[in-house]
Amino acid sequence: MAFAFLFPGQGSQSLKMMDGFADLPVVQHTFEEASDTLSLDLWAMLQADSADAINATVNTQPIMLAAGYATYLAWQELNGRQPSIVAGHSLGEYTALVASGALPFAEAVRLVRLRAEAMQAAVPAGAGAMAAIINLPDDDIRAACKEAAQGEVVEAVNFNSPGQVVIAGNRGAVERAMEACKAKGAKRALPLPVSVPSHCSLMRPAAERLAEALRDVHLNAPAIPVLHNADVASYADAGQIRDALTRQLYMPVRWTETIQKLAADGVAMMAECGPGKVLTGLAKRIDGNVRCLALTDRAALEAAREELV
Repeated sequence: MAFAFLFPGQGSQSLKMMDGFADLPVVQHTFEEASDTLSLDLWAMLQADSADAINATVNTQPIMLAAGYATYLAWQELNGRQPSIVAGHSLGEYTALVASGALPFAEAVRLVRLRAEAMQAAVPAGAGAMAAIINLPDDDIRAACKEAAQGEVVEAVNFNSPGQVVIAGNRGAVERAMEACKAKGAKRALPLPVSVPSHCSLMRPAAERLAEALRDVHLNAPAIPVLHNADVASYADAGQIRDALTRQLYMPVRWTETIQKLAADGVAMMAECGPGKVLTGLAKRIDGNVRCLALTDRAALEAAREELV
């Protein structure tokens, strides 16, 4: 049976989220390698009393990368089957590339830290915003953004599932687009507590910095196909992978299409490889015929291994 691993991105982090894997040495070793690479104690951030540190974009991205990859290594250590294909939501695409063998882990840790810094620097604090639009057709959301732009940027950037789309751009334009979406019949328009308007054209300066850094990163042909966010396609060529990662910063995350393509290609089982159940919930809303497991702790890994024999 063909099955896919899905790697979560920013927004799935929570304090003590890896405690269910704490008895597996490979998990601790993975966090130690990431921490040593950045000269930061990422595990200690997860054990803190406050979530402030793990919610800072520059920390969230390497933490989520380490968490997803540590979960994947734990799966391998427990003799779980290799997935047929992998995909990751936004930042999770980097974890997918590491799991596929295309991108060395330490390189990825440095890269996502730089990516986060570049994203933060691209838009002054408070100037950007994101909002979730609930229960409004995609074309109506695009039309609302076009009406609301008024010379600024506001775009549909995360197509997460039918009826759940995220918009991003300049704060004023996002606020106008939220009102326009509600006027068109959206059930809700919810501002998101983020400091960076990800995946919109305001991220082009960040993409330029990322492209420069990617030129110095050695990439291998993936041993497992990776489905990319920007165009729902897989690449073996290093140049094409670099290009897909660069474009991902300022282009929409086409997650609904990603799950639909996996299902159309015969993937009947998916597993969210990392803490949380965000992608599991989205997969169920996108295609009710697909079974998706959440690998949130060692017990979940062992149960999934028995199911995916």
